[in-house]
Amino acid sequence: MGTNGWYDTHTGNTICILLRSQNYHVILDAGYGLHKVDTYIRDLDTRPVYLFLSHFHLDHIVGLHTLTKFRFPGGLVIGGPEDSRRILDIILNSPFTIPLKDLPYKAKSIELPLEQNQLPFPLTAKPLRHASLTLGYRIELDGKIVSYCPDTGYCINAVELSVSADLLIAECAYKSGQSNEAWPHLNPETAARIAEEAGVKQMALIHFDARTHPTLEDRLDSERAAKQIFPETFATTDGMTVQI
Repeated sequence: MGTNGWYDTHTGNTICILLRSQNYHVILDAGYGLHKVDTYIRDLDTRPVYLFLSHFHLDHIVGLHTLTKFRFPGGLVIGGPEDSRRILDIILNSPFTIPLKDLPYKAKSIELPLEQNQLPFPLTAKPLRHASLTLGYRIELDGKIVSYCPDTGYCINAVELSVSADLLIAECAYKSGQSNEAWPHLNPETAARIAEEAGVKQMALIHFDARTHPTLEDRLDSERAAKQIFPETFATTDGMTVQI
């Protein structure tokens, strides 16, 4: 629903992914792409919704203020890193938006990985390498494994989260050859290295920094660079649907 990093442009909204399974809806991060979720989750759909936040940089949470427009009969659980309950109490409250308790459906927050036993499906959360605490996720739904590695530099936790995954969703903020140890992110080569070492089946590149990837052709350049190392790579665009 959103494939940009940093800010919205004509190429897309900021990062937000919907995983649709038989019994649950799982949303990964809440960039402004979140406002599109009612296109896919209808008002009468009773499946519970789980929203997992990787961290609290604004391009990953700016869509939270649109939660009030939805109707989730099965309720909403928001999972995030340590201290996320306190942070959400600030963000999802006056004067920024309406409180979580006042949404037109049941909603609660949990902190991960400490409270992952409250989830009805297998999930592993591990810290990645970024400028602030950022979680990557490994989720199993309907017998399929999805690994989500947002804002991060190369790290062993990203590889461990992705071992034998059916799909690795990896950020690609930098273009080929770019890096910055003070602001860790992946480029096509380091994303492909994670995919190759983990033995995933396929990799989706996402979170294209709006400044380094100003056009969709820039995304294809990064896709081609990654394919040199890991052929089963594709660049994502807003509205793309992938069957796993």
